[in-house]
Amino acid sequence: MSSVLLVENLARSYGEKNLFENISFVLSQSHKVALIARNGAGKTSLLNIIAGLEPCDAGIVNMFERESFEYLKQEPELNPALTVFEEVYSHSNEIQQAILNYEHVIKGSNKEEIQQAIEKMDAIQGWEYETRVRQILTQLKLPDLDQRIGTLSGGQRKRVALAKVLITEPTFLILDEPTNHLDVEMIEWLEEYLSKTTITLLMVTHDRYFLDRVCDEVLEMEHAAIYKYRGNYSYFLEKQAERIENQNKEVEKAQNLMRTEQEWMRRMPKARTTKAKARIDSFFDLQEKASNKVYEERINLNIEGIRMGNKILEINDISFSWGALPILKGFTHTFKRNEKVGIVGKNGSGKSTFLDIITGKLRPQKGHIQKGETIQYGYYKQQGLVFDDQTKVIDVVKEIAEVVKLSNGDTITAAAFLNYFMFPYPSHFQPVYKLSGGEKRRLYLVTVLMRSPNFLILDEPTNDLDILTLNVLEEYLAAFNGCVVVVTHDRYFLDKIVDHLFVFDGDAVVKDFPGNYTQYKIWSDDRKRREQLQKKVAVRKAESEKQVVQAAVKLSFREKRELETLEQEIALLEHEKLEIEATLQSGTLNADELTKRSERWAAIIPEIEGKTERWMELSERDTQG
Repeated sequence: MSSVLLVENLARSYGEKNLFENISFVLSQSHKVALIARNGAGKTSLLNIIAGLEPCDAGIVNMFERESFEYLKQEPELNPALTVFEEVYSHSNEIQQAILNYEHVIKGSNKEEIQQAIEKMDAIQGWEYETRVRQILTQLKLPDLDQRIGTLSGGQRKRVALAKVLITEPTFLILDEPTNHLDVEMIEWLEEYLSKTTITLLMVTHDRYFLDRVCDEVLEMEHAAIYKYRGNYSYFLEKQAERIENQNKEVEKAQNLMRTEQEWMRRMPKARTTKAKARIDSFFDLQEKASNKVYEERINLNIEGIRMGNKILEINDISFSWGALPILKGFTHTFKRNEKVGIVGKNGSGKSTFLDIITGKLRPQKGHIQKGETIQYGYYKQQGLVFDDQTKVIDVVKEIAEVVKLSNGDTITAAAFLNYFMFPYPSHFQPVYKLSGGEKRRLYLVTVLMRSPNFLILDEPTNDLDILTLNVLEEYLAAFNGCVVVVTHDRYFLDKIVDHLFVFDGDAVVKDFPGNYTQYKIWSDDRKRREQLQKKVAVRKAESEKQVVQAAVKLSFREKRELETLEQEIALLEHEKLEIEATLQSGTLNADELTKRSERWAAIIPEIEGKTERWMELSERDTQG
C-alpha cells in the first residue's frame, strides 16, 4: 500500500514551550487516522505544518499527493463577500467551474450562452457531480445558497467549509474538529459518509463514537513524542493502558538500579578511569529514565455546592417564539434533586434559547418559571470566553476566589485548583493569550465550577476540550450533588451523564424521553422502521385490493414448512429484541457493552422486517388457497 504522507524527525516549539520533538510517522493510502492529545500539546500546529501553513523548527514533511489534498481548519477562512454557492464552488477544477458558469448564465437571457453551458455540463458529466454536491449541501443544512458568507454564524461558516472540502473528493483530507457546530443528525451522516469512502484521512476530534466508527489508526501525542496504534479508539484505550503500565515498570526497574548506582557514585574515588567515566555517563542516562514515570492525572472536582432546598426549578406551561418562529409551546417540567437532563435537537431548534429562558436571560411570552431560593446557577455558555488576554491565568481565578472549599470540608488554593485542571504551576503566570483554544475553554470551565453552583447549565461544553478533560468532567458530573442541564452533540458524553432527554423536534415540540442518547436513537430508529413497514403493508394491501380475483395458487409443502418456521423465527427475534432493549435501558452497561448491544439491535431490525414481509406474502397466498 502506497504512502500518502511521510513525517520525519519533526520538531516545533513556541518560546520555552516544546510542543513536539523528533516525531516521525507515515500515513498509508485509504487509512483513516485520529490524532489524539491534550489541549496545548500542538495538534493544530502539527496539522498546519503538514498543510504547509506553518514552519517547523526541524524535520521533513513529504506529502505525495498534494494536488489532491484538502484541509478543514478549526476556524476556516472564507471570503465574506462571496455567496455560499460561490464559496462552495470556488475551486478551480473544470467541473466546478462549469457548474458555477452554468448557474451564472441561466440567470440571464442569453440563449446561446445557456446552450453552451448545457453542452459543457453534458460533456464533462457535470449533472451527476452537481447532484452529489446538492446531496452534501442538503445533509449539512446549509443556508440559502445566495446568502453572503459575511452574514453567516460561525457554525454556518464551518459547515460551508466542510461542504467545500468534501465535494472535491480529495485523496487526502485533514479535518480539525469537524463535528463542532454539527447537530447529531449531521454527525451521524458524516460518520457514515467518511466510513464508506476510500479517502486517506487525518483527523482531530473529541467525538469518541465518531473516532471509534471512522478511524482505523490512532496517533497519540504525549510528552513531545508520538505513539502509533493500529486500531480504532477502543483499541487505543486498551493499548495505551498497556503502554503506560509497561513504561512505569521500566521506570521502577531504573529507579531500583539507580539507587545502587547512587551509592557507587558517593563511594567513587577521585581518580576517574575511562571505565568510571563511562559508568558516570550511564548513571545520568539512567537518572533521566528513572524520572519518566507516567502518572494518570485526575481532576478533583468535588467542590462543595450550596445546599439545595425542597423547591428547585418549576417550569409551568411556558411558550416562546422568535417572531413567527415558534420555539416552545406549553412546556412544563418540575426538576427533582440531582436530576441530569440532556438536550438534543437540530441546530436552530431553540436549545440555547431554552437555556436563556430558564436562567432568566429571556422571559417566556406565556407561562412562568419559579426558581428555588437556594438555587445557584453555574452557566457555561458557548460564547462565554470574555477574558482579558493580557491577564495572567492565576489572576483570572483569584478574581473569583483565593481558596476553594471541597465537599469533604478541606480547602485548596486557587493555584492548586488550577493544577488539578492540568494547568502546571509554571503556566499560572502566563497571560491568557498564550493559551490554546482548548486551554481557554478549560480555564472557563474552572471559573464556572469555582463559584460552587448547585445547578449546572452547560451549553456545548465538549467543543474544543480534549478527551482527557472530557473524561474527568464526566466523572465529576456523574458524582455532582446537584442538577445538570446539558446541551451537546457529543453522544458519548450524553450516554455517560444524563438520566433523560429533552428532544427538540422542531415546531415548538419538546419530548421528554426517559433514557440516554443511545436508547433514544434505538427507539427513534425503531419507530421510523415501523412506520416504513406500515407503509409497505398499506401499499401491498392496496395493490392486493386492486387485483382482480385470480385463481388461488396453493402453497407447496416446502412453503408451508417455511411459513411455520418464519413464525417461530420472528417470535424469537422479537423476544431477543425486547431483551436487548431492556438491557440497554437498565443503565448497567459500560460504553463497550452498550455499543455491542446497540449494533446487535440494529442488525435484528432488518431481519425481522425481511422475514415479516416473506411471512405476509406466504400467509396471503395460504389464505387465498
